[in-house]
Amino acid sequence: MRKGIPNLSALQAFEATARLGTFSRAAEELSLTHSAVYRQVASLEARLGVQLFTRVRRRIALTDHGAEYAGRIRHHLDQIEKDTFGLVSRTGMGRSVHIAVVPTLATTWLIPRLAGFNRLHPDITVSLSVRTLPFQFKDQPFDGALYHADHVWPGTRGVLLFRERELIPVCAPSLAQASREQAGSPIGGMPHLHLNSRPDAWRLWYTENHFLFGPQAAGGPRYELFSMVLAAAQAGLGVGLVPRFLAEEPLQQGLVVTPTPAVLPVTQGYYFGYPERVSRSDALRTFQTWLQGVVSA
Repeated sequence: MRKGIPNLSALQAFEATARLGTFSRAAEELSLTHSAVYRQVASLEARLGVQLFTRVRRRIALTDHGAEYAGRIRHHLDQIEKDTFGLVSRTGMGRSVHIAVVPTLATTWLIPRLAGFNRLHPDITVSLSVRTLPFQFKDQPFDGALYHADHVWPGTRGVLLFRERELIPVCAPSLAQASREQAGSPIGGMPHLHLNSRPDAWRLWYTENHFLFGPQAAGGPRYELFSMVLAAAQAGLGVGLVPRFLAEEPLQQGLVVTPTPAVLPVTQGYYFGYPERVSRSDALRTFQTWLQGVVSA
């Protein structure tokens, strides 16, 4: 028995009250009475020896300690929920796989193709969650991952699906027409759109193509995802570097143009991997085979 862990019902009552702001709303969500939720929270405070809420008449507010604890408890309850769903989906709802995937690849490449997988394998449920950084499978509820890297992650088995090959500059057609060459570059006069996870991309592009990398290129807005960079480029906010395969459709539709043929070669690629010490399920093996077939078609 873990004597240091408070009662789970008390933690749920506290988290719901902290999130919803009142005992009454927490009681409604948890299908309990107001007094039951109040007692659970009070007993938690007594056990911890810490005041989690301040109470003035009928109003409550989190203390500093309460706000910090609520955030941590919410994270752990979310993880318990995800772990439970993962277990149930694998054992009671037919075959399933839970895949971690980088976000832009998921929305622009993988999800549009999943209908084809569903037609071939209607008995396999594919759930997706976003992860942008490497992780340890033993700490996460995933069967596999589709990620961007130089090589297969340590401690995993995997395959290279396809190389990224190159990043290309794209911008709105109107911006390309209005821009004039400045600072020794065909795009020097445009605002430069940057991706947070690849902060050196523009500097490398300038170096690769023997242009002067100046303050104009170093400045500009930063975005979390390639999809954001592409959307910003379409909106005329500037010129962005994106993988060619992600820009193909907007280029064909005339939503963006390439203002210069100069590109940035990329050696990394997109890999599919799974834990080395865990035997692949039949569903995961089927999903990997389908992925490899899609990229080789």
